[in-house]
Amino acid sequence: MKRIAGVELGGTKCIVVLANGDDRIAEQHVIPTLDPATTLAAIIETLDRWWGDGRFDALGIASFGPLDLDISSPAYGTITSTAKPGWRDTPIVAPLAARYAVPVAFDTDVNGAAFAERRWGAGQGLDDLAYVTVGTGVGVGLIVNGQATRGLGHCEAGHMRVARLAGDHWRGACPYHGDCVEGLAAGPAIAARLGRDGASVPDDDPVWDTVVEAVAQMLQALVSIAGPRRILIGGGVMASRPLLIERIEARVRALVGRYLALPAERFVRSPGLGAEAGPLGPIALALAMAERDRTSAIDTHASPLPNFN
Repeated sequence: MKRIAGVELGGTKCIVVLANGDDRIAEQHVIPTLDPATTLAAIIETLDRWWGDGRFDALGIASFGPLDLDISSPAYGTITSTAKPGWRDTPIVAPLAARYAVPVAFDTDVNGAAFAERRWGAGQGLDDLAYVTVGTGVGVGLIVNGQATRGLGHCEAGHMRVARLAGDHWRGACPYHGDCVEGLAAGPAIAARLGRDGASVPDDDPVWDTVVEAVAQMLQALVSIAGPRRILIGGGVMASRPLLIERIEARVRALVGRYLALPAERFVRSPGLGAEAGPLGPIALALAMAERDRTSAIDTHASPLPNFN
């Protein structure tokens, strides 16, 4: 695959990337996330230029969600019940797939980052991995047996309800669930609780106890359910407070206890790609799609159905 275009569609900004070959980013543009029409028009303007300048072989899209990822659904490729004003039920795949005659890979932004970390970063060699972002929201990219989890939808562990610290009765900031993990630990939740930006809060403020406890309980549940061999935590809140990751790992180990054997080395750690995990996410999704297609073609031709007659 010679050239891959990618779109990381985030809640505050979009990053449109063009990669040559495997992982070399040739060009990258940042576009503010405004209303859907304005944002998609700006994305298309960049993609059109690349398309006219030699085209590209595939397109990867890693988007904020929730998303409809069921390819049999009439609403496949849309952003669904998002809390972001104006974006609910917005088609993403359809307008781009109709414009560019190439395979299109579509998944959540955190699943994209998880696949990027698995290919190039701190998750290399792992078929079971969790990528967590704690920033504007709390998102989880969960890879099990080499594939992103599916079912009723993609992983939405950030909206898991967890036990509260004793004496903490704040209602939480999530518009759907109040005091879910996102409603307690995301950047806007911290600001809503304190009445000011969390960046100005000292490391010993009790608010960080709440963040550590909520995130650690979510990770303990992921370990019990899916058994990731490593958990990577990024996002703006964690990037500005690296000590929180150490505290979260210690609390996860305490919650797991001796029931499950966690790796002796660091189990909860920072992403290896840092801020590049996001822009490389859609490229990783497109490459993973191409690999699955090649494997399916080989299996189809090499493994005919047995004849029992």
